[in-house]
Amino acid sequence: MPNFKELVTFEYENEYESAYDLSVKRTFSSPKIYSANGDLKKRWYVYFSFREPKSGKLKRQTPFYGDANKYKTKEDRMSVLVIYRKVLLRLLNQGYNPYSDNLELHQSLHRKNNVAVPADLTNNNLEKSIPLPGKTSMTVKEAFDFGMKLKEKLVSTSTKRDYESKIKNLLEWLSVNHPEIRFIPELNKKLVVGFLNDVLHRNSARTRNNYKTDLSSITQVLVDNEIIEQNFIKKIPNLKSIPERNKTYSQNIQEKIFEYLEVHDPILLLYIKFIAYNFLRPIEVCRLKVKDIDIENKRVQFKAKNSPLKTKIIPELLWMDLPDLTKLDKEAVLFTPEKIGGEWDTLVDNRRDYFSKRFRKVVKEHFKLGINYGLYSFRHTYITKVYRALMKDSSPFEAKSKLMLITGHSSMTALEKYLRDIDAELPEDYSTMLKNVHE
Repeated sequence: MPNFKELVTFEYENEYESAYDLSVKRTFSSPKIYSANGDLKKRWYVYFSFREPKSGKLKRQTPFYGDANKYKTKEDRMSVLVIYRKVLLRLLNQGYNPYSDNLELHQSLHRKNNVAVPADLTNNNLEKSIPLPGKTSMTVKEAFDFGMKLKEKLVSTSTKRDYESKIKNLLEWLSVNHPEIRFIPELNKKLVVGFLNDVLHRNSARTRNNYKTDLSSITQVLVDNEIIEQNFIKKIPNLKSIPERNKTYSQNIQEKIFEYLEVHDPILLLYIKFIAYNFLRPIEVCRLKVKDIDIENKRVQFKAKNSPLKTKIIPELLWMDLPDLTKLDKEAVLFTPEKIGGEWDTLVDNRRDYFSKRFRKVVKEHFKLGINYGLYSFRHTYITKVYRALMKDSSPFEAKSKLMLITGHSSMTALEKYLRDIDAELPEDYSTMLKNVHE
């Protein structure tokens, strides 16, 4: 006859939905999780009570520890216990009774799933250890939810949203094109390639590659936690994509844009100057609050692309354009649609999109600028100016070393690649060499 450990493992590995009749008096309490108030030195477990046949009273049963206490973080430990709790509740609703032989439930599971169930089960008592839910038991959605629960503590809010959006699109695609795929081991390289091809058809190679990278990142969490055997998404090659490139502005058009904005949109002009003079990215400017401006030392602190927090000096050219910030709320957003320093209760991505659209309407449409000109173009333009100025009195290595401190690039390699991409490095006139070759 089956013991409770085998029933839990079997049920989880052959999971199916069941209806719960809440109108009937329950013979057990819902399983609960004991987390020791977050103390990882103590044992965490799932516990519940069952109505004893003789007394008719609910009696606390032996708790389940499983493998949960092998995990060293609160998030990991809780994720495992949540799954244990779900399985225990389902089995109890299916009719498991710690005071009976559970033979009927054993046979029901066998008939329902048409697979062999161990018959040599004699210990009917609750055991102290239940194996971690099997690799074949999680649905695709449950597996990705599990991965996201662990991953969300390691990434930013915007990255988390990107992951969730891509997972949602994958699940929707599977439900339409492969509704028979239910459990995570059934997901394979061929299916994901099909999904990525669909993404490519509707978008671009770059978007398709981004989907592949993000899905691979979550899948690796599943491998690390032994939910699946391997990360087959890693083996899917990236497609060659042509990156979008923002051109640098000529001196003439840049000056005209600034003169125009001084009259028609001073807030947008100051926003652009943080990009042009301080070399911040648009989203980094959108994150700024009044408190991030160190008035005494003329510095700005911000969350950068490649580090949690960066500090840069504010050049005098930009400092002279800043309004008096001393009387503003320190928690106010520096750039809002109507003023410098105010409330703007929306996501940072939405702020960036707002100023991008505002730039397109106010500047690009007025000056009839092409698709390759945008807010990033100001950053490229002024980094090019500074680099060429440094090159007049320094060797290339010295100029780049000084430029790294200004731009905030994390390495010389990254800076050199950036300079090549924006064509900041141009040779001197080589007409003499051509003439000598011709002769």
